Amino acid sequence: MAAWTWRFEKADGAEVQPAVQPEEFTTQGDAESWLGENWKALLEGGADQVRLFEDSTEIYGPMSLRAAEEA
Repeated sequence: MAAWTWRFEKADGAEVQPAVQPEEFTTQGDAESWLGENWKALLEGGADQVRLFEDSTEIYGPMSLRAAEEA
């Protein structure tokens, strides 16, 4: 079974530790729902953008957390 994980980054792409520790997700939908509930705390904790991975394959990113704030 695939594991879906987030990578948390500063705007320059440097990896940062998330303010809210994610679990390993079993579906893309679960991962995206978790991000939808936690993006504000992640942004306040120093992450500017995220990338979504399925195992070691990057699915998309970088996706700005600030875009959600401005929406």
